[in-house]
Amino acid sequence: MRSDILKKGIETLPHRALLRAAGLNDDDMEKPFIGVADSFNDIIPGHIHLRKLSEEVKKGIRDAGGVPFEWGVPGICDGIAMHVSMRHSLPSRDHIADNIELMVLSHSLDGWVGVTNCDKITPGMLMAAARLDIPSIIITGGPMMAGGESGELDLSSAFEAVGSLEKGSMDPGKARQIEMNSCPGAGSCSGLFTANTMSCITEALGMSLEGSATTLAISNRKLEEAYMTGRRAVELVRDDLRPSAIMTENAFENAATVYIAIGGSTNGILHLAAVAKEAGIRLDADVFDGISRKVPNICHISPSGPHHLEDLDRAGGIPAVMKELREYLKDAIDIEGSNLKEKIKEAVVRDPTVIRPVSDPFYPEGGIAVLRGSLAASSVVKQIAVNDDMMRHKGPARVFHKEGDVLDAIRSGTIREGDVVIINFMGPAGAPGMPEMLTPTAAIAGAGFDKVALVTDGRFSGATRGPCIGHVEPEAFVGGAIGLIRDGDIIEIDIPERRIDILVDEGELERRRRALTPPERKLTPFLERYRRSIMNEYHDR
Repeated sequence: MRSDILKKGIETLPHRALLRAAGLNDDDMEKPFIGVADSFNDIIPGHIHLRKLSEEVKKGIRDAGGVPFEWGVPGICDGIAMHVSMRHSLPSRDHIADNIELMVLSHSLDGWVGVTNCDKITPGMLMAAARLDIPSIIITGGPMMAGGESGELDLSSAFEAVGSLEKGSMDPGKARQIEMNSCPGAGSCSGLFTANTMSCITEALGMSLEGSATTLAISNRKLEEAYMTGRRAVELVRDDLRPSAIMTENAFENAATVYIAIGGSTNGILHLAAVAKEAGIRLDADVFDGISRKVPNICHISPSGPHHLEDLDRAGGIPAVMKELREYLKDAIDIEGSNLKEKIKEAVVRDPTVIRPVSDPFYPEGGIAVLRGSLAASSVVKQIAVNDDMMRHKGPARVFHKEGDVLDAIRSGTIREGDVVIINFMGPAGAPGMPEMLTPTAAIAGAGFDKVALVTDGRFSGATRGPCIGHVEPEAFVGGAIGLIRDGDIIEIDIPERRIDILVDEGELERRRRALTPPERKLTPFLERYRRSIMNEYHDR
């Protein structure tokens, strides 16, 4: 075992003295040391119950003959940070991967469990698993129940209420009821937003127990899953089953296929590609777009449709989704060492109105489309969340550098039907930190606009719906065309043809590029380091 370097030998006698001070005895020195990376905090609704799950994980580790060591992992609530202080969210993902590397390697742990749930914490833990390649397993904390009397509300309802209030089309009393009822308790927000997208990806990738992605946070089943996750962590060490045997190229393509078919958040591309990179596998936008062209959309979960994660769980969860997609999946094994394609034969689709057959999908293509053209070498849109009459659109640009200015424009009535709202200098280096644009996109939807598109080099929340095109590359900060757009320039979007263009001649764009001055941003030392790392990454491409 890796931990034998601490347990045996004269030179590590002082190390054992310290371990005994932490409560270990002679018997413990014969057991696997299993880390528990616990992201509990009492700020994020998706994490307020994780302490209970960690306790069950530790019980499972002890009962299977291991010694658990727990530490805290930071977590940011994107919904709370949104619009207010969002620039630290994406950088926190990499910080979480580093946190786990520091703790696991410094303490010679034999394996570890990641206890997670929300947006950046789950991909950060998967990145660490791929990077370290020692036995590891993830448990996600489970989705929140939908809100309202009949499950009609979720977090996107609250964000869209902002636009309705700004426009004066919603009574403040109704808005108050949405605030009070849209998020009824513990768990990741109930739609297929980024947190639940990543939980589904984790299970499809093979890194969590079967069925765990959709088990409700408040369910006793989730406590059982936590216990079994702890037991399995010890078995993984004894079997020497490492992430590299599970997170293969086939597994990444399977996870991308499930993600595309269920219509997950556009952030799924960003995060799954980052995990793959840690595993030494290239997973670029072309892979996702290629899958989306051939794999249909078989689930319509909020914000794309009426269902929530509890409906997907009731319908059979990710195993049932994968069974329906079996013709598109490749050979792989899961965290239990089982052959994936054999295992999903036992799954059952219990509600074909929630998980449709591939022969009768909600949409003939997958959830994501990658657009290219004179405005972007690459950009992403959640096409299943776009109305048919906005799949093709041409309109004048309204350019903003800050989210708050968009809200002011909605209040003042200066945004009109047909406009293309541009929010630039919001990329990884430009913001920096690539914040999500849910507040302006939800405000536009809530204000009742049907024919307004939004384009940004920032990101979108999984709760975003409508013709919202993000992840524009190259970003404005490094001279990308999105930073050269001026009010009134005509923008043409053609999602079926995968095009996005600025109808300005190249000579004029080049003149604008030479005169380009990025807006100044006040940066903390953390954000300064992050910007430098992004610029170095761009330089190395």
